[in-house]
This record gives sequence, structure tokens and C-alpha cells, in this order.
Amino acid sequence: IWQQCLGIELETIEEVPGQKVRVAVLPVGDVNIELLEPVGDDSTIRKFIDKRGEGLHHLCFEVEDIEKALSDMRAKGIVLIDEKPRIGASGKKIAFIHPKSTGGVLIEVTE
Repeated sequence: IWQQCLGIELETIEEVPGQKVRVAVLPVGDVNIELLEPVGDDSTIRKFIDKRGEGLHHLCFEVEDIEKALSDMRAKGIVLIDEKPRIGASGKKIAFIHPKSTGGVLIEVTE
């Protein structure tokens, strides 16, 4: 539907085994839309879809130094899901901020 209705071309599809997810990347200007598909019944994305249905899962923001960004957030009292970065799609370092610190929106930061 992204391609047919909006003319957005698919860039890549990759599987991220550590997160049990398949990721389709669609670039739109300077922003990428990532469509996530669970791989396995125990995938976090599968649990999200089962609980809330399909739709927006999270927003991701790029930072220059993810460890410094996480340290700064911790110092401000922001609740983190990931205290240390882990590897996500495209081999990039990622970490998640807990929705209770962001008005209910799951936020990912990537380096």
C-alpha cells in the first residue's frame, strides 16, 4: 500500500534475529519509515500487535553519541528500557526510552 498509494519505494528488507523482527525500510526524504513484521510468536512486535493491533509502534531519533544521550537522559530522570545500547537493524546501535517518560509513546534512539 505504501508503494501503490503513495509511490514510496522499498529500499531494503532485513531480518533482525535478536529482536525477532523483519524490517522493511522505505525512505521518504531525510526520514525512513520502518515497517515491522514479527518473526515468531514470542516476538515483542507480535505481543504488541496482539495487544494493541496494527499501527504505530514507536518513533526513532538519530543521535551523534548514543551512550552520552542515554547518560544525559538518565541524569534527567528519564526511564530507559535499555540502559546500554544494543544492535538493531542495519547493525546500528539502538536503545529505547520507556513510554512512561514520553507521554505513552515508545521512543528509540539510534547512533
